[in-house]
Amino acid sequence: MQQPPQLDGVKHIILVMSGKGGVGKSSVTTQLALSLTARGKTVGVLDIDLCGPSIPRMLGLDGRGVHQSSAGWVPVFADEKKQLCCMSIGFMLENKDDSVVWRGPKKTAMIRQFLTDTCWGELDYLIVDTPPGTSDENISIVEHLKAYNPDGVVLVTTPQAVALADVRKQVSFCRQVGVPILGLIENMSGFICPHCAECNNLFSAGGGEAMSEEFALNFLGRVPIDPTLTAMDTDLVRQFPTSSLFPVFEKITDNVERFANRSQ
Repeated sequence: MQQPPQLDGVKHIILVMSGKGGVGKSSVTTQLALSLTARGKTVGVLDIDLCGPSIPRMLGLDGRGVHQSSAGWVPVFADEKKQLCCMSIGFMLENKDDSVVWRGPKKTAMIRQFLTDTCWGELDYLIVDTPPGTSDENISIVEHLKAYNPDGVVLVTTPQAVALADVRKQVSFCRQVGVPILGLIENMSGFICPHCAECNNLFSAGGGEAMSEEFALNFLGRVPIDPTLTAMDTDLVRQFPTSSLFPVFEKITDNVERFANRSQ
Protein backbone atom coordinates (compact mmCIF):
# COMPACT_ATOMS: atom_id res chain seq x y z
CA MET A 1 0.00 0.00 0.00
CA GLN A 2 1.33 3.43 -0.97
CA GLN A 3 2.61 5.70 1.79
CA PRO A 4 0.07 8.46 2.67
CA PRO A 5 1.66 11.72 1.36
CA GLN A 6 0.19 13.82 4.20
CA LEU A 7 2.43 11.91 6.63
CA ASP A 8 5.68 12.90 4.92
CA GLY A 9 6.46 15.42 7.66
CA VAL A 10 5.82 13.02 10.57
CA LYS A 11 8.94 11.68 12.28
CA HIS A 12 7.40 9.13 14.66
CA ILE A 13 4.08 7.26 14.64
CA ILE A 14 2.88 5.53 17.80
CA LEU A 15 -0.37 3.59 18.20
CA VAL A 16 -1.99 3.26 21.64
CA MET A 17 -4.00 0.04 22.03
CA SER A 18 -5.79 -1.95 24.71
CA GLY A 19 -7.34 -5.39 24.89
CA LYS A 20 -10.57 -4.10 26.42
CA GLY A 21 -12.43 -0.88 27.08
CA GLY A 22 -12.37 1.03 30.34
CA VAL A 23 -8.64 0.75 31.02
CA GLY A 24 -7.93 4.45 30.41
CA LYS A 25 -6.35 4.14 26.98
CA SER A 26 -7.55 7.54 25.79
CA SER A 27 -6.40 9.27 28.97
CA VAL A 28 -2.97 7.65 28.53
CA THR A 29 -2.92 8.86 24.91
CA THR A 30 -3.79 12.40 26.00
CA GLN A 31 -1.27 12.53 28.83
CA LEU A 32 1.49 11.06 26.68
CA ALA A 33 0.79 13.74 24.05
CA LEU A 34 0.84 16.50 26.68
CA SER A 35 4.05 15.16 28.17
CA LEU A 36 5.70 15.25 24.75
CA THR A 37 4.53 18.80 24.03
CA ALA A 38 5.93 19.87 27.41
CA ARG A 39 9.31 18.80 26.00
CA GLY A 40 8.88 21.11 23.03
CA LYS A 41 7.73 18.39 20.63
CA THR A 42 5.07 18.99 18.00
CA VAL A 43 2.41 16.33 18.40
CA GLY A 44 -0.68 15.24 16.50
CA VAL A 45 -3.35 12.99 18.01
CA LEU A 46 -5.48 10.93 15.63
CA ASP A 47 -8.59 9.57 17.35
CA ILE A 48 -9.85 6.56 15.38
CA ASP A 49 -12.16 5.31 18.12
CA LEU A 50 -14.99 6.19 15.77
CA CYS A 51 -17.82 4.91 17.97
CA GLY A 52 -16.47 6.41 21.18
CA PRO A 53 -14.34 9.49 20.46
CA SER A 54 -13.21 11.00 23.77
CA ILE A 55 -9.99 12.83 22.87
CA PRO A 56 -11.76 16.13 21.96
CA ARG A 57 -13.32 16.28 25.43
CA MET A 58 -10.05 15.49 27.18
CA LEU A 59 -8.24 18.21 25.25
CA GLY A 60 -11.00 20.73 25.94
CA LEU A 61 -12.00 20.83 22.28
CA ASP A 62 -15.69 19.89 22.47
CA GLY A 63 -17.73 22.00 20.09
CA ARG A 64 -14.81 22.76 17.79
CA GLY A 65 -14.95 21.91 14.10
CA VAL A 66 -12.54 20.85 11.38
CA HIS A 67 -11.74 23.44 8.71
CA GLN A 68 -11.32 22.56 5.05
CA SER A 69 -8.43 24.09 3.12
CA SER A 70 -7.30 23.66 -0.47
CA ALA A 71 -4.79 21.06 0.76
CA GLY A 72 -7.27 19.13 2.91
CA TRP A 73 -8.61 19.04 6.45
CA VAL A 74 -6.88 21.23 9.02
CA PRO A 75 -6.65 19.50 12.42
CA VAL A 76 -7.87 21.31 15.52
CA PHE A 77 -5.16 22.85 17.69
CA ALA A 78 -5.36 22.46 21.46
CA ASP A 79 -2.83 25.12 22.47
CA GLU A 80 -1.87 28.66 21.55
CA LYS A 81 1.63 27.66 20.41
CA LYS A 82 0.10 25.16 17.95
CA GLN A 83 2.31 22.35 19.22
CA LEU A 84 -0.61 19.95 19.75
CA CYS A 85 -3.28 19.21 17.17
CA CYS A 86 -6.04 16.64 16.95
CA MET A 87 -8.28 14.98 14.40
CA SER A 88 -11.39 13.08 15.48
CA ILE A 89 -14.79 12.07 14.19
CA GLY A 90 -16.05 13.95 17.25
CA PHE A 91 -15.38 17.24 15.44
CA MET A 92 -17.73 16.21 12.63
CA LEU A 93 -20.80 15.29 14.68
CA GLU A 94 -23.62 17.84 14.86
CA ASN A 95 -24.23 16.80 18.46
CA LYS A 96 -21.49 15.31 20.66
CA ASP A 97 -24.04 12.76 21.93
CA ASP A 98 -24.80 11.47 18.43
CA SER A 99 -23.86 7.84 17.88
CA VAL A 100 -21.80 6.61 14.94
CA VAL A 101 -23.52 3.55 13.48
CA TRP A 102 -21.25 2.43 10.66
CA ARG A 103 -20.23 -0.91 9.24
CA GLY A 104 -16.62 -1.90 8.62
CA PRO A 105 -16.16 -0.55 5.06
CA LYS A 106 -17.34 2.94 6.01
CA LYS A 107 -15.05 2.96 9.07
CA THR A 108 -12.13 1.90 6.89
CA ALA A 109 -12.86 4.68 4.39
CA MET A 110 -13.04 7.26 7.21
CA ILE A 111 -9.68 6.19 8.64
CA ARG A 112 -8.09 6.33 5.20
CA GLN A 113 -9.48 9.83 4.75
CA PHE A 114 -8.09 10.92 8.14
CA LEU A 115 -4.64 9.83 7.00
CA THR A 116 -4.68 11.05 3.40
CA ASP A 117 -6.79 14.23 3.66
CA THR A 118 -5.54 15.74 6.93
CA CYS A 119 -2.81 18.38 6.72
CA TRP A 120 -0.65 17.09 9.56
CA GLY A 121 2.32 19.23 8.57
CA GLU A 122 5.63 18.81 10.40
CA LEU A 123 5.19 16.63 13.49
CA ASP A 124 7.66 15.03 15.85
CA TYR A 125 4.99 12.52 16.89
CA LEU A 126 1.64 11.31 15.60
CA ILE A 127 -0.14 9.35 18.33
CA VAL A 128 -3.08 7.22 17.23
CA ASP A 129 -5.77 6.47 19.81
CA THR A 130 -7.43 3.23 18.73
CA PRO A 131 -10.63 1.48 19.85
CA PRO A 132 -10.25 -1.47 22.23
CA GLY A 133 -9.74 -4.98 20.92
CA THR A 134 -8.94 -6.15 17.42
CA SER A 135 -11.68 -4.34 15.50
CA ASP A 136 -11.88 -3.21 11.87
CA GLU A 137 -10.41 0.16 12.86
CA ASN A 138 -7.26 -1.42 14.28
CA ILE A 139 -6.77 -3.66 11.26
CA SER A 140 -7.33 -0.72 8.90
CA ILE A 141 -4.92 1.67 10.63
CA VAL A 142 -2.16 -0.94 10.74
CA GLU A 143 -2.63 -1.76 7.05
CA HIS A 144 -2.61 1.91 6.01
CA LEU A 145 0.44 2.75 8.11
CA LYS A 146 2.49 -0.32 7.18
CA ALA A 147 4.20 1.51 4.31
CA TYR A 148 5.22 4.25 6.72
CA ASN A 149 6.87 1.88 9.23
CA PRO A 150 5.24 3.07 12.47
CA ASP A 151 7.49 3.01 15.53
CA GLY A 152 5.13 0.64 17.28
CA VAL A 153 2.34 0.12 19.77
CA VAL A 154 1.99 1.20 23.39
CA LEU A 155 -0.29 -1.31 25.13
CA VAL A 156 -2.43 -0.16 28.06
CA THR A 157 -3.83 -2.47 30.72
CA THR A 158 -5.02 -2.37 34.31
CA PRO A 159 -3.88 -4.74 37.06
CA GLN A 160 -7.06 -6.87 37.12
CA ALA A 161 -6.92 -10.39 35.74
CA VAL A 162 -9.68 -9.80 33.17
CA ALA A 163 -7.82 -6.85 31.63
CA LEU A 164 -4.55 -8.79 31.58
CA ALA A 165 -6.27 -11.70 29.83
CA ASP A 166 -7.51 -9.38 27.09
CA VAL A 167 -4.15 -7.70 26.59
CA ARG A 168 -2.70 -11.12 25.80
CA LYS A 169 -4.96 -11.15 22.74
CA GLN A 170 -3.70 -7.69 21.82
CA VAL A 171 -0.10 -8.93 21.98
CA SER A 172 -1.10 -11.77 19.67
CA PHE A 173 -2.80 -9.30 17.30
CA CYS A 174 0.27 -7.06 17.09
CA ARG A 175 2.53 -10.00 16.35
CA GLN A 176 0.17 -11.41 13.72
CA VAL A 177 -0.06 -8.12 11.81
CA GLY A 178 3.66 -7.45 12.20
CA VAL A 179 3.61 -4.17 14.13
CA PRO A 180 6.26 -3.75 16.86
CA ILE A 181 5.26 -3.34 20.51
CA LEU A 182 7.13 -0.49 22.19
CA GLY A 183 5.98 -1.57 25.62
CA LEU A 184 3.18 -1.85 28.15
CA ILE A 185 1.71 0.63 30.66
CA GLU A 186 -0.13 -0.52 33.78
CA ASN A 187 -2.83 2.11 34.25
CA MET A 188 -4.98 2.64 37.38
CA SER A 189 -2.16 1.13 39.40
CA GLY A 190 -2.99 2.60 42.79
CA PHE A 191 -5.03 5.58 43.97
CA ILE A 192 -3.61 8.95 45.00
CA CYS A 193 -5.46 10.26 48.06
CA PRO A 194 -6.61 13.84 47.35
CA HIS A 195 -6.08 14.75 51.01
CA CYS A 196 -2.66 13.31 51.90
CA ALA A 197 -1.31 12.49 48.39
CA GLU A 198 -0.43 8.96 49.54
CA CYS A 199 -0.77 6.26 46.87
CA ASN A 200 -2.63 3.08 47.86
CA ASN A 201 -3.58 0.05 45.78
CA LEU A 202 -7.25 -0.34 44.88
CA PHE A 203 -6.66 -3.48 42.86
CA SER A 204 -3.90 -6.04 42.76
CA ALA A 205 -0.66 -4.52 41.51
CA GLY A 206 2.22 -5.70 39.37
CA GLY A 207 0.23 -7.68 36.80
CA GLY A 208 1.35 -5.48 33.93
CA GLU A 209 5.01 -5.79 34.81
CA ALA A 210 4.68 -9.58 35.20
CA MET A 211 3.02 -9.82 31.80
CA SER A 212 5.78 -7.71 30.27
CA GLU A 213 8.31 -10.20 31.57
CA GLU A 214 6.25 -13.15 30.32
CA PHE A 215 6.06 -11.79 26.76
CA ALA A 216 9.51 -10.13 26.77
CA LEU A 217 7.97 -6.64 26.44
CA ASN A 218 9.35 -3.35 27.68
CA PHE A 219 7.53 -2.26 30.84
CA LEU A 220 6.96 1.48 30.40
CA GLY A 221 5.61 2.25 33.87
CA ARG A 222 2.64 2.40 36.24
CA VAL A 223 0.05 5.19 36.33
CA PRO A 224 -2.06 5.68 39.48
CA ILE A 225 -5.54 7.17 39.59
CA ASP A 226 -5.51 10.85 40.49
CA PRO A 227 -9.12 11.89 41.29
CA THR A 228 -8.14 15.55 41.26
CA LEU A 229 -7.00 15.30 37.64
CA THR A 230 -9.97 13.10 36.70
CA ALA A 231 -12.29 15.91 37.79
CA MET A 232 -10.46 18.20 35.34
CA ASP A 233 -10.87 15.88 32.35
CA THR A 234 -11.97 18.73 30.07
CA ASP A 235 -9.06 21.00 31.01
CA LEU A 236 -6.08 18.66 30.84
CA VAL A 237 -4.03 20.94 28.60
CA ARG A 238 -3.82 23.49 31.41
CA GLN A 239 -4.01 21.21 34.47
CA PHE A 240 -1.75 18.29 33.54
CA PRO A 241 1.67 20.01 33.79
CA THR A 242 1.05 20.81 37.49
CA SER A 243 -0.61 17.50 38.38
CA SER A 244 0.83 14.62 40.39
CA LEU A 245 0.78 12.48 37.24
CA PHE A 246 3.10 14.74 35.28
CA PRO A 247 6.33 13.34 36.82
CA VAL A 248 4.92 9.82 36.37
CA PHE A 249 4.49 10.45 32.65
CA GLU A 250 7.88 12.11 32.43
CA LYS A 251 9.43 8.71 33.19
CA ILE A 252 7.04 6.88 30.88
CA THR A 253 7.75 9.36 28.08
CA ASP A 254 11.49 8.86 28.59
CA ASN A 255 10.94 5.15 27.95
CA VAL A 256 8.62 5.68 24.99
CA GLU A 257 11.05 8.07 23.28
CA ARG A 258 13.99 5.77 23.91
CA PHE A 259 12.29 2.70 22.47
CA ALA A 260 10.76 4.68 19.57
CA ASN A 261 14.20 5.94 18.59
CA ARG A 262 15.58 2.41 18.74
CA SER A 263 12.88 1.16 16.38
CA GLN A 264 13.89 3.58 13.61
